[in-house]
Formats: sequence, structure tokens, C-alpha cells
Amino acid sequence: MKSTQSVMDKLAIGLSMVCTVHCFATPILLTLLPSFAALQLDNEQFHLWILVAVIPTSVLALSLGCKKHKRLRYMVSGLIGVMLMVLAIIFAEALLGELGEKGFTLVGAAFIAVAHWFNYRQCFAKSDDCPCSANA
Repeated sequence: MKSTQSVMDKLAIGLSMVCTVHCFATPILLTLLPSFAALQLDNEQFHLWILVAVIPTSVLALSLGCKKHKRLRYMVSGLIGVMLMVLAIIFAEALLGELGEKGFTLVGAAFIAVAHWFNYRQCFAKSDDCPCSANA
């Protein structure tokens, strides 16, 4: 059976990818296919809902991984990513425009995805210190 941490890491990586695809694909889709504008894919609510999904998923998976692996750097990297995404929603568009908001969001999503990737991969490392390396 897969561990909660492993499942949450995969989910968080997937959410980061959804965020990245949304940031890049929405302007292209709206330009090429104007009927997609009716779907309101560029709505700020999307950013809030992604954040609502990312925060608990990341905190749970990274804290479980930190507890297992004793690698605080993955937790710190993930929290930096979450903070960048929160700052993007709250301040970046007003201060830096839409491009700044997207930049903060993409960098934050990258921090989160990388943190979860390393957190997930740590279970496959051959280490006597890690309790999950034997049952990955």
C-alpha cells in the first residue's frame, strides 16, 4: 500500500503542473479560440482554488516526509513556493502587473514541485537512516 506522503507528493506535483499549464495555456486558448472565454479560465477564483488545494497537500506531504527523512530543506523549499504563490495572489498583480503575478506563481509552483519530487525520491534512496527506503 502506498504511503500518504507518497500519494500527497504526487498530488502536489500534479497540482503544480496544472498551475503551470493554466498560466501558459489560458492566454493561448483565449487568443486562438475566443469561445473559451465563456469558461472564465483566467478568473482569479481559479488561483484561489488551486491555492486551497496546494497548501494542505504540500504541508501534509512535506511534513510527513520531513518527519521520515529528517530533510528540513524539502519542507523549507515547499514553504517558499507556497509563500511565493500567496504573494502572487495578494500583491504581485497590483505591484508588478499580470506578468509579475504569473512569474511569482510559476516560480512558486516550481519550488513546490521540486520539493515534492525530492521528498518523493528520498524514499527510493538506499539509506539506513530512512525508514521508508526499504518499502518504497
